[in-house]
Parts: sequence; C-alpha cells; structure tokens
Amino acid sequence: MKITDITIDVITRDVSGTGLESDLGRFGGEVSQGVLRIKTDQGIEGQSFVGDFRSGGASLFDPILKTLKPELIGKDASVREWLWNRLGLLGARKGVTLPAWAPVDVALWDLAGKAAGMPVFRLLGAAKKETEVYATYPPRHESPDGWVKEGLGIAGRGFRAYKIHPGMLSTKDAVKMVDAVRAGVGDDMTLMFDPNNNYDFRKALTIGRALDANGFHWFEDPVPWDDFDAIVELSRRLDTPLAMSDLAGYLFREPAHYIRLGAPRILRATARKHGITGMKKIAGMAEAFGLNCEIGTAGNSSLNAANLHVICSIGNCDFYEWWMPAEAHQFGLVDHYGLNDRMTLDAPESPGLGCELDEEWIVAHRIAMLE
Repeated sequence: MKITDITIDVITRDVSGTGLESDLGRFGGEVSQGVLRIKTDQGIEGQSFVGDFRSGGASLFDPILKTLKPELIGKDASVREWLWNRLGLLGARKGVTLPAWAPVDVALWDLAGKAAGMPVFRLLGAAKKETEVYATYPPRHESPDGWVKEGLGIAGRGFRAYKIHPGMLSTKDAVKMVDAVRAGVGDDMTLMFDPNNNYDFRKALTIGRALDANGFHWFEDPVPWDDFDAIVELSRRLDTPLAMSDLAGYLFREPAHYIRLGAPRILRATARKHGITGMKKIAGMAEAFGLNCEIGTAGNSSLNAANLHVICSIGNCDFYEWWMPAEAHQFGLVDHYGLNDRMTLDAPESPGLGCELDEEWIVAHRIAMLE
C-alpha cells in the first residue's frame, strides 16, 4: 500500500466562552487547525488533526507539506520507523520539529489500523480495555476557595482523581489551598498538583511538603524541566513523586537524561509532541527502570484519541488526562468518545484511531485546502 498524496484542510473555529481565560494566557477566540489526510493507492486514508486549541496549527503546515510529504510520497505506508529515524537529519537540515512530525505519525498509525481492520491499541499490543481518568481545568481562580469549590464539583460528578493547576498563587495561599482541597474532597480522592514549571526551588519544596502531608499522587512540573539540580534535590527530599514534563522543550531524549539522574519518578509524554511511535518508546524506556509514563492532553480530538490508544497498550500509565471543558479540544468528529458509567474511558474498538470525521462540519469550517 503506497502513499499517493498528503493534504491538509485548514479549518477555523471559535473556542470563546469555554472558561479558558487564565494566567497561562488567552485560550479563547478563533483558532486555526488542520485536518491531515494521508492517501494511498488502495483508497484507505489515514487522518489526524494538526495543532492544539491554544496556539493552533498554522506553524506546522509548511513543515508537513514541504518537507515530510516529499519524504513519504511513493513510500509504503508502513514506514513509520524509517521516518522516525530520519528525524535527526530532517531536524538539523530542514528544521522539522517533533510537533510537526507527530500528527503525521498518528495519521500513519490510523492508516495501519484501518488497513488491518483493527484499533490502534490492539496493533500496539492491548494491555487493557479501559483506563482511569483524572479531571483537570486550567487555573481559573484567584483564591483558595475557588479550587475547593472546583474540587468538590469534580468529586460530585463522580471523578475519582483531580489534578490542580494552581496558577500564580503565593506560597502561603497554595499551601492553604492544598490543605483545604484535601479536607473538602476527603481521603479517597486521588490528587495531583501542576504549577506548569512556575516555581523556584524554595517555593516548590515548601509546597511539596504540603503535598506530602496531604497524600498527593504526584507533583507535576514544579520547576523548569531543565533545572536538573532542583529536580534531583526535590525528588530526594519529598515523598510525593515528581512528574516531568509537559513543557515544549521536553521532547524524546530528555526522559533518558532524567533516568540517568535518577529523578523524577514519573515521566511524561503526549501525542502532540511524541506521536504514537515516540510515546511507545518513552513508555518502554520508563518501564525498563520501573517508572510510570503518564500521558498528557494533546489539544485536539484525534491526538487525544492517540493518547488513549497508547495508554491502553501499556501497563505503566495510571491515568488519562480529562481536560475540561471538553469542547475546547473536541471538534470535527461525528461522535466524540466519552466517559462510561464507571467514569472510566473504554478503549476504542473501531479500526484505526476510531475517529470518524464529520465531513459536513469540516466543509462548513474550512478556509483552505493545502497540498
């Protein structure tokens, strides 16, 4: 099965009114993303979306179509590892980044699953048919009471795990909030804490000790991902495992460096940067050293589906990240997968990613077709 063409439908959509205005920046307004289609001589098409709901996908279109497309046209559709091994050269000489390659990799896996008549997670090697989830919002509050109400609302909906994004709270208020959220939701709720790399060592240590006292499951990205001395020392002093990193500079080789350092205890990955191929490699690397690889939201419907397939193919990921409000990143499909009555996510059983494009919606929102 040969690749004959690669195109991108450019769509725009409005994500205003989703409650995503925060100190991380404006998430609302119009965003431009892409519908990537990899076509073959057998009429089977691999698909994925390009770009997340924050920054869109415009910066990724040219690298995909001007550099990666010529590499793939005429090749057998199974050349995922060949392309992976070309990335060093393509990055050094032509500036191709992992976020540009990642949706191409996901579309190639979608194509492989459709050709085989199997869901991607079964092609990867099924480990489980469902996964636990944790609920999370961007930082939307200014006082500890806001997170207490948010946590109670999440618990009231039946979620068993909640990740807090504390924004720019002071050290004193963050400690107060951690204590109050734990008291509010009770001891049975699994809690995580993610300040998005905003803390220095002293602030991270003080708040980390509050997390220890309240039995938090992990402390995500407390300091910049490349502050290696702080990461090692925090891992040594705190009981709560550190989880690193969702920051843009953390790509594929960085997890290996963390392992060499003996810290942190949890590695992160996402289809947005690592594709399916890279996530499986990072998860395998982590597994060899007894570490978890927790997979973070990818910012659009098909890449989040890729996350779910990988999670259901590995044994060292405990949770799927259920980012809210879901409409910020769910678009362009006939049917979006949702939580079951157990408040878990089932592995998709349709061939490929299991994502059926809503072609009428795409036509209505399309502003260009790039070839």
